[in-house]
Amino acid sequence: MEPVGAKLLLLWAMCFGHTRAVGSRSYTQVIEVTNGGPWGDWAWPEMCPDGFFTIGFSIKVEPPQGIPGDDTAMNGIRLHCSRGHKVESESGRWGAWSEPLWCPHGSFLVAFSLRVEAPKTLEDNTGANNVRFRCSDGKELEGPGLAWGDFGSWSEPCPKGICGLQTKVQRPRGLPDDTAMNDVRFFCCSS
Repeated sequence: MEPVGAKLLLLWAMCFGHTRAVGSRSYTQVIEVTNGGPWGDWAWPEMCPDGFFTIGFSIKVEPPQGIPGDDTAMNGIRLHCSRGHKVESESGRWGAWSEPLWCPHGSFLVAFSLRVEAPKTLEDNTGANNVRFRCSDGKELEGPGLAWGDFGSWSEPCPKGICGLQTKVQRPRGLPDDTAMNDVRFFCCSS
């Protein structure tokens, strides 16, 4: 269930005008996919500084834990903005950060697709397992996540580029099952 504050922020942003803001950064659109996992809460949004767009990303992944371990797979996404800035919303506590993957020089991240494992009864669930991005020049980048689940449809593309993100993460619960990251939405900016 989404916290009331996150719902009110997005509702307000969608109702009043075409340009919305997170902190001091204005954005024009939110892109989402429909196959995100059901667990967790939406965390705080994080944005690149004004005038910067994302040119690469890295993900935080926990390797397979084997039986009887508890797998969480992808635990976070870090966006690499132009000029060395990095932003991330909330991440799970398990795993390690991958090396960044970069769009070709002069292009930005503009769309994404999420690999999510469908919920299973009485089994180990993982939520989101990997992410793919499309760059503004058409190149596709796939993270080094795990292969459980399926990639869903691509999001709508940002007209210019992605400039921020907000993650949906299940906080640690202990037994019987943790999933960590379940969903993500990205913000589009025009400048």
